[in-house]
This record gives sequence, C-alpha cells and structure tokens, in this order.
Amino acid sequence: MSRHDHWMKEAMNMAEEALASGEVPVGCVFVRDEKIIAKARNRTNELRNATRHAELEAIDQILLDKELTPEVSQYPLSTTTLYVTVEPCIMCASALRQMGIREVFYGCGNERFGGCGSVLGVNKELGHPVHPSYNTTGGFRREEAIMILRRFYITENTKAPVPKSKANRVLKTEIL
Repeated sequence: MSRHDHWMKEAMNMAEEALASGEVPVGCVFVRDEKIIAKARNRTNELRNATRHAELEAIDQILLDKELTPEVSQYPLSTTTLYVTVEPCIMCASALRQMGIREVFYGCGNERFGGCGSVLGVNKELGHPVHPSYNTTGGFRREEAIMILRRFYITENTKAPVPKSKANRVLKTEIL
C-alpha cells in the first residue's frame, strides 16, 4: 500500500463517520512529517453552517493548536499535505491557497463545485499576486469515494435545513 493510499484510507474513515452522522460523506486528513496533524469530516448539517466543510474544520484544529502553528506565519500549511475524499470546493480550495497548503490529493472530482480544476482552478490556474499555487492529484480511492457519496444521496438528507415556502409571499413594492 502506498503512503498516499494509506492517508486516503484515513480520510475515508472520516467520510464514513460523516455518513454515519447524516452528513455529506467527505473526510480529510492533514499530514505533516508523515503524521496526521488534523482530521475532520463535514459538519454542515450538525452545526447548521454551510461553511463547515471537512477541510475548514481541520484547518481550525490546526490554527487553534499552538504546537502545530508555533508562530504566526503567512502560510501555516506550507509543509503540510491534504488528503481529502472529494476534490475541494471553490471555497475550500481558496482557503487552502490562502493558507499556503503544499499539495492536495483527493479521491473523486467534484463536478458541481470543484475548485481544483473540475469547475474552477483556484489551486493554480487562477493567478494571484500573493498566495502561492499548489498541486493537486486526484483518483486515490476514487471508486470508494464515489460509492460513499452514492450511499448518502440515495437517502433523504433529513438533517438539512428545510427551506421556507415562498408560495404565500407578497411582493412589497413600497420602499421606505
């Protein structure tokens, strides 16, 4: 088993935990010096916060642990590699770039929201005057990542917020 496959297996364990919690099953691990320094899963339903993707949950763990970021650095993830089950979305790909991630390995592409090339290449295809680009490689445990997503999407997402009906709304035309 390659080291990439080993770390991706750990990310898949976090995705399984997300699935068991009724979340979109995305999991990740951040690795530095061949050790996991943070791992997380999606918590958007649990926290009722659409920004609580696995990557951002793990970044928060890293930033809050002074031993992992002993001094404030412009790029606290510059010696860190991310393994994530699904290509980071545009929001997460941007955050990773701003944090200076070294590289990203992911399972399957994200055809709707992918920020590492599937929809938009935030990781390196978009120029930026300050933040360095990073390389991404997809396809690690791809089939397994797709199947766990399929297992989630054939069920009702009962924990997601229910949108309010707009059928009875009246357009207010008076502006004060």
